[in-house]
Amino acid sequence: FGDTTQVVHPRVWGRSPTSFPLSSRSLRGSSAGPGGGGEGGGRGSSQKGGGDASGGSPGGATVPAPRLTVWFPRPCTPQQYSRLNSSSQTNSLKDLLQSKIDELERQVLSRVNTLEEGKGGPRNDTEERVKIETALTSLHQRISELEKGQKDNRPGDKFQLTFPLRTNYMYAKVKKSLPEMYAFTVCMWLKSSAAPGVGTPFSYAVPGQANELVLIEWGNNPMEILINDKVAKLPFVINDGKWHHICVTWTTRDGVWEAYQDGTQGGSGENLAPYHPIKPQGVLVLGQEQDTLGGGFDATQAFVGELAHFNIWDRKLTPGEVYNLATCSTKALSGNVIAWAESHIEIYGGATKWTFEACRQIN
Repeated sequence: FGDTTQVVHPRVWGRSPTSFPLSSRSLRGSSAGPGGGGEGGGRGSSQKGGGDASGGSPGGATVPAPRLTVWFPRPCTPQQYSRLNSSSQTNSLKDLLQSKIDELERQVLSRVNTLEEGKGGPRNDTEERVKIETALTSLHQRISELEKGQKDNRPGDKFQLTFPLRTNYMYAKVKKSLPEMYAFTVCMWLKSSAAPGVGTPFSYAVPGQANELVLIEWGNNPMEILINDKVAKLPFVINDGKWHHICVTWTTRDGVWEAYQDGTQGGSGENLAPYHPIKPQGVLVLGQEQDTLGGGFDATQAFVGELAHFNIWDRKLTPGEVYNLATCSTKALSGNVIAWAESHIEIYGGATKWTFEACRQIN
């Protein structure tokens, strides 16, 4: 070293330097206060065993101690932390988890395709599928926990289900079954841009009949309603990536049906499973078509998109009642057989729940 040595590390976060005296044996002395620094040392520092550059010890010449000046970052204070936007942190973490889930789902889909093509893998495919569904559900529960505060403050029907991928393992199940019905109205909000075909928004299967009540748009076919495996083609056009409200009414007398999109009747017909009552004690699934009771899903028939406010009545709603639902009128009714509520829905395989309020978030 020369008379004074100053080594300045590169600036870190734009903070001020801190200086230390150097000797051939040790580093001694107190550091400068915040904002101090400059040539020869910091303001307000006391020196031991070497003195200050401007002073000397009695009885002889003073050899200034070499000094090392380094830049240290200042830690954030608790007050600074408290000013951080907690909702931004939550959203960032939620986005990170969602990206990891998306990647996992892609890997899962690839793995499932490999297994189905018979290219090897575990012998017990059912056990492997359960493990996959458990892992995905666990990750989505972590996302749900981040939204807990939001959920606690929202009504039980202000949510939507999202099915981001066309798989044979992602679905939701309605906890309640249907009673025997001689008429019904089923309504919901849908948003999808999937092609060809948006898939199966819902299916209801009973012992001995997997197609007791199904709404499906498969391949290049128009959307269809199936009752006891009998089919009627519906005039819906909904795969434009926008929210649409749809309703289908039906009565067993002459099998008369009507179809409504966005509050307006777009089609009607008759002889759809006439005099066949909807059978009770079945399984109601959202997002998949059942080939067996509660299962037998086919990825090509899976619904891809978002679904909300799924309601069922055991009667035919009037055009005015349907319009009230589509326009979110205060007079809008909830289903007297199946009413849309978080407590009524179980999700599997990576389907997610998000906050949704009809007529405020549409399009």
